[in-house]
Parts: sequence; structure tokens; C-alpha cells
Amino acid sequence: MIDDGDKILVGISGGKDSLALLAALSSMRRFYPKKYEIAAVTIDPCFNGEWGDYSKIEELCRRLEVEYTVKRTALATLIFDVRKEKNPCSLCARMRRGALHNAAKELGCNKVALGHHLDDVAETFIMNLFNGATLDCFMPVTYMSRKGITVIRPLIYARESDCARVARKENLPVFKSLCPADGNTEREETKLFLTSLEKKYGGVRQKILDAMEKKEINGYFKAENERNRL
Repeated sequence: MIDDGDKILVGISGGKDSLALLAALSSMRRFYPKKYEIAAVTIDPCFNGEWGDYSKIEELCRRLEVEYTVKRTALATLIFDVRKEKNPCSLCARMRRGALHNAAKELGCNKVALGHHLDDVAETFIMNLFNGATLDCFMPVTYMSRKGITVIRPLIYARESDCARVARKENLPVFKSLCPADGNTEREETKLFLTSLEKKYGGVRQKILDAMEKKEINGYFKAENERNRL
């Protein structure tokens, strides 16, 4: 996912996953054999028409020696007040991704790193299966030809609990989302559904990822298969 000379923009929401990713990529610079730079950006939706306070993340980035930028937007007003979206997450995600990609170009980054983990992989797969009757998920590595940037997801083998543990150990400045839909989304319902299956079958999320690798769905394949491709 990372090559010599990369400048990687980490998308920071303020949640544990993106902050754990930032901390990991920052620490990796000390020993990873390929030399790369990182920057970080927060796309602020400006919930309730107010600027979010990201001063603690700004301080963290100073300590990590990471360039940090906050992009203020009118996303919250557009989605909740103007369009009054009943299912706001999909549109919000698309618009935040667009803003993130634009920020990458502005900051001279050739790659964007997102904090999606194994739990996100399993949840997205199930939502696509039930909603669209497709065996699909976001890809570990995606080249965005229109923008000329590559999106990477380095945490796809990490569990959400791993991110939470890193956040606690490193005392990362995690804060709760101010989104009105937080905790009341289809993804949250899917998370609870998978948790209920875990109690009966065990390892459900890992089994979903394993099945995706066996069938090589959307860029997911086992390491030995990748070696055979080279």
C-alpha cells in the first residue's frame, strides 16, 4: 500500500479508528523500509452551524510532527436542513470523500488513508448483500483515476477493538460525533446483527473476510495468492 516517496493524507474524523491509523502511520515512519510523508485533514461538517473544536487533534499532530488541516464545510446544513435526508449516511460519506480527495490534491498528496477496519469490512459486505443483492465491499486499495490519487485502507485486518485499545494506550483525543444520526444508522443495526451472530457461531466477522479472500471478492485475496500473481 505504501511506496517510497508517497505523501499520504490521513482522513481524521476524531473517532478512535482514524486516530489509531494516524498514530500507527506516524510511528511506522521510524522503521518502515520505504520512506514516506504523512499529512492529516478533518472535513468538518459544521453540525448545528458551528465549527467543530479540533484543537486537541491539532496538538496531537504537532507532537507527531504531522501537517494538519481542517476543512470547514456546510455538509450538515445541506444534508439535514436543506435536503432533510431520511438516510443521510450515504450522501454524507460521498460528499466527505469528495472533499477529502480535493484536499489531497491541494496538499500535494498522492494517497489517502482511511481508518476502515475488519468490522467495517464485514458490516459493509452484509449491507451490500441485503440491500443490493451484491457480493461487494470497498477495496483495500483503490486508484481514483479522475483525481490521480490512490485510496488505501491499512487497518482492514485490525478489529475495532484493536483501534479502541490503541486509542486508550496512546491517550488519543477521541471525541464523540455530533452527528444527529450517530448511533441510529443502518451500520449500527448491522453491527448489532453481526454481534448477535457472533454469540452463536463465533468469529463471524473474520469468517466473512476469509470468505471474501477465498473468492477474491473486490480485491481481497490471501497473501499467498498475491505472491503467485507476481
